[in-house]
Amino acid sequence: MEKTSATKKRVQSYISVKRQHEHKPKEAEKYIEAIGRRKTSVARVRIFTGEENKKGYSIRVNGKSFDEYFAREKQRQMVCSPFSIAGISYKTSVMARGGGVNAQAESIRLGIARLLGELHPEHKERFRALSFLKRDPRMVERKKFGSRKARRPQQWRKR
Repeated sequence: MEKTSATKKRVQSYISVKRQHEHKPKEAEKYIEAIGRRKTSVARVRIFTGEENKKGYSIRVNGKSFDEYFAREKQRQMVCSPFSIAGISYKTSVMARGGGVNAQAESIRLGIARLLGELHPEHKERFRALSFLKRDPRMVERKKFGSRKARRPQQWRKR
């Protein structure tokens, strides 16, 4: 009986400490949001519309910096390509789930291109020509019952 009351006190003290340190935004930042998908990865992209970022790309992916999350230069270029083509940069926040890092990079690119096409309609045709606005429908084929892989059957042997 004493253990439960001690546990309750610890939990209550933890909650009160947590409430003291909660993040309180000074001013609500306005953003627009879009979803990009590729294979099994889903990226929820937010572009903060308050002001254009003149310094360069300010992208955070899953709470990490852009350079920290994407190790390869090709992936970084893929994500930044809509910004570099449009010649615009905004503060961007991304939540990417599922798939591999490359599929996440492609899904982020789709989300960013959708948002920039909405904010600046003059760039929409250019993105469409480069197929940034097209969702790639290719998925992994499922493994069938009785087979080794999706299409590879069991090997037949006589003896």
